Amino acid sequence: MLARNPRALSAAIASARLFSSAAPSTSAADPETFAAASTASCDGKHSLGRRLLRLVSPKRSAVRVIREWAEEGNRVHKHQLSRVVKYLRLHQRYFHALQICQWMSIQPLFKLSQGDYAIHLDLIAKVHGLASAEKFLEDLPEGMRGQSTCNALLHTYVQNNMASKAEALVGKMSERGLLYCALPYNHMLKLYISNGQLNKVPWIIQELKKNACPDVLTYNLWLSACAKCNDVKGAEKIFLEMEERSISPDWLTYSTLAAIYINGGSPKKAATALKEMEKRITPELRAGYCSLISLHAKMKNINEVNRIWGKMKSMFRKMSNVEYMCILASVMRLGESELADNIYSEWESESGSHDTRIVNTLLGFYIRYETMDKAEGLFERMVNRGINPCHYTWELLASGYLDKKRIDKALDCLNKAQSCLKKWKPNDELIRSVLNILEEQGHVWGADKLLAILQKAGCVTMSTHNSVLRIYAKAGLMLPTTVECLEKENVQLDEETCQSINMTNKLSGEDPNMLSLESVNLSPS
Repeated sequence: MLARNPRALSAAIASARLFSSAAPSTSAADPETFAAASTASCDGKHSLGRRLLRLVSPKRSAVRVIREWAEEGNRVHKHQLSRVVKYLRLHQRYFHALQICQWMSIQPLFKLSQGDYAIHLDLIAKVHGLASAEKFLEDLPEGMRGQSTCNALLHTYVQNNMASKAEALVGKMSERGLLYCALPYNHMLKLYISNGQLNKVPWIIQELKKNACPDVLTYNLWLSACAKCNDVKGAEKIFLEMEERSISPDWLTYSTLAAIYINGGSPKKAATALKEMEKRITPELRAGYCSLISLHAKMKNINEVNRIWGKMKSMFRKMSNVEYMCILASVMRLGESELADNIYSEWESESGSHDTRIVNTLLGFYIRYETMDKAEGLFERMVNRGINPCHYTWELLASGYLDKKRIDKALDCLNKAQSCLKKWKPNDELIRSVLNILEEQGHVWGADKLLAILQKAGCVTMSTHNSVLRIYAKAGLMLPTTVECLEKENVQLDEETCQSINMTNKLSGEDPNMLSLESVNLSPS
């Protein structure tokens, strides 16, 4: 049976995850290493694979590199280009991967499979959008519009949360007899679970069992549905069924089980699951170690967190930024501030990266649990290292200053956050907190500044205007915002707004005509 053959099972899992949206493995080879491995039969250091992998700018053409290689008298091998495409996709370098696929598709000597066209379709969706991917599938020869290419389009629908299109495509696949493996059902399971439509999960499982055989990914998704509703008994029943069907659980299976047991208050069962999980994590499945560390942190087991981190450092030459974020978040969850400081210093010395996520992880911890002095010191250290703060960095600092009621500093940070992005969408809770403090203090200058920041971002709401009006009313001033200004901003007046404007007008000593919703011919929002 497939489940009893480890190599066959690994191949099946890899096939099922061909279009998985999971993050790339942190253990993936660097361009030079991959190029050397994938082009060993070619011209050593000057192989075609190396030339293609060195392309970074989208302005440079992969097709031109292939043509130059051929003009030099070298052969171009399909399997070689396919491996380069695989690497480029893994590292989200979709533009050049698509160029290579397009070149391959017009070569008369290259015999392309459905799998090749499925990858091509997936890349078109990522580079040119869904409509282009749909047109590509429609224009394929009849023999190539099969399970692989349809699954590729289905994957794209699921990624974009397009339930109706996904369901329609599955219906067409059913009519054509293309639902004979677990992959399309797994896509639909993922869609329904991510949307919280857990009531549809049993039906999908039932349909899958009628037409195909569930695989390990099916069971992992099914377990994740149990995790959503803390269904310990349901999870144990699913795991028992896996054993009865001789489907070998992988590290993800035990990771999900451990999380369910932790949340369900079964620490002994969780510990057993974590031991089994660790046995199944290999250097090739390196991402599993981060999950293992996080789960031990949830169990408040600092010794295990330290042990696994030490094991990773002994196994791998260099730790990734994602792994540093994971260990930092885990030790901070356990309140180990000194250890967090040491890990951050290690990252600074070992990595040449300017990844703001690492800094933000520690910065958020300092702001929540330590002091603003430490947070400001870390921020200065970050800037001195040449790391540019992102919008989230400024939002974190703003929240810290708000806690200290330093409203001027908080507003400066929000202004800088807004300038970091072309389309900044501020954290709603943060903005409400700023407005609450401004109202408490009757802080007119601050209200004006916040309104100007939000107007630049194009995200002023009626609630914001009402808060600002209340601040002016508390200060006994008239807001220099007329009904015409509000209409120009396309802000819809409500009853509270009209009352507040009338109040500020009265406080200013004027005797205005009373403003009402009817007088401005607008309905309440």
